[in-house]
Amino acid sequence: MSNGNVALVVGASGIIGNALVETLAAHPDWTVRALRHTEVQGVATIDADLHDAAATAAALRDASDTTHVFYAALAPHSDLGHEEVVNLAMLENLLDGLKVTGAPVQRVVLYQGAKVYGVHLGKVHAPFYENDPRYLGPNFYYAQEDLLCSRAERDGFDWSILRPDVVVGSTAGNPMNITVTMAVYAALSQARRLPLRFPGTSVTYRDVLAQVTDASWLARASLWAALAPAARNEAFNLVGEPFRWERIWQHVADNFGMDVSAPQPMSLARQMPSLAGEWEKLATRHALQGPAFQKLVSWGFGDFIFNCEFDVISDMGKIRRAGFVEPSDNERWIQTALHQLRQKKIIP
Repeated sequence: MSNGNVALVVGASGIIGNALVETLAAHPDWTVRALRHTEVQGVATIDADLHDAAATAAALRDASDTTHVFYAALAPHSDLGHEEVVNLAMLENLLDGLKVTGAPVQRVVLYQGAKVYGVHLGKVHAPFYENDPRYLGPNFYYAQEDLLCSRAERDGFDWSILRPDVVVGSTAGNPMNITVTMAVYAALSQARRLPLRFPGTSVTYRDVLAQVTDASWLARASLWAALAPAARNEAFNLVGEPFRWERIWQHVADNFGMDVSAPQPMSLARQMPSLAGEWEKLATRHALQGPAFQKLVSWGFGDFIFNCEFDVISDMGKIRRAGFVEPSDNERWIQTALHQLRQKKIIP
C-alpha cells in the first residue's frame, strides 16, 4: 500500500534507473512506474518516446497521479551541441506532458555527472564543489538544470539534483557500467590464461585518484533527495571514497582468481571488437544470457576512464551536512556487482 508517493522513473532500463525501480518497488511507501522498460517484475511501464512531445503527453495520461519524478534518461552524442538540444527537448517533453495530465508533481530528482565539472574536456582542478562556476558550453546538464529550475518556479514543484560519477552495478548493455567493462576484459584475459593487465596508462593506474558511485547506494540517496526538506532545490555530489585503480584492479583479479601484471596501455575500442568470437565461445560454454558482445560493453568509455591522467574527485561535504550519511564502500560495491553479474549469467 502506497503512502501517497507515486514515482515515475524515467530511463528505467539504465544502470541508474534499474536500481531505482528495484529500490522503489521494494519500499512500502512508494508506488512506482517505469518509462519505458524495466527488468523488475510487477512494475507498470509507460511506453513513451521522449523525442516526440505529442506521443509523450498521450502516454503520460497513465501517470496522472505522479508525485515524484526520477529523471535518469540520457541520449548521448559525440556532437555536444546536438547532445544538448536533444536531451533538453526530452526533459521538456516530459515536464510538459506531466503538466498537461495535471499530475500533482511535488519534486523532480535529476541526475548529472562529473561532466558538469568539465572532465570530458581535459584536466580539471579537483576536488569539485557543487557551486563551482560553469565553463563555456554546450553542456546538456546546464540546459536541463536551467529548464528544471524555471519550470519548478513556474509550476510550483521542487527539484533536487544528484551528481554521481562512474556508476557501478549489475545492469548489462549500459554504455557506462564500468563493472561490465572490467569483467568482460578480465574474462577474456583469463580464457587465454593471461594475467590481468590494466589497459590504461601507468599514471592512471598508480598515481591519480578516481571515484565511483554504486547504483543501489545512489537509489537510496535518491529516495532521500525526493523527500528530505534539506534536499529541496539543491544539487549534491554523490560519490564513494577516492581510490587508485591499482587497488581496485587487484580486487577484480582476486574475484577472477587471476594474477596481476604491469599495465599494458591499449585502445580497448580498437582491440576488443576483434575478440567477439572468443566471447561467444565463452558465452556458449557458460550458458550466458547477457546481450550480444557488440551491445554488452562500450569500450570507448573504458578507454576514457582508464586513461584519465588527472584526479577526478567530487567533494562530499554538502550532502553529508544535509543529512545523507550512509557510508560508501568501493571494494564491496565492485565485488557485489561482479557477483550479481554472475548470478544473472552475464559474465562467466
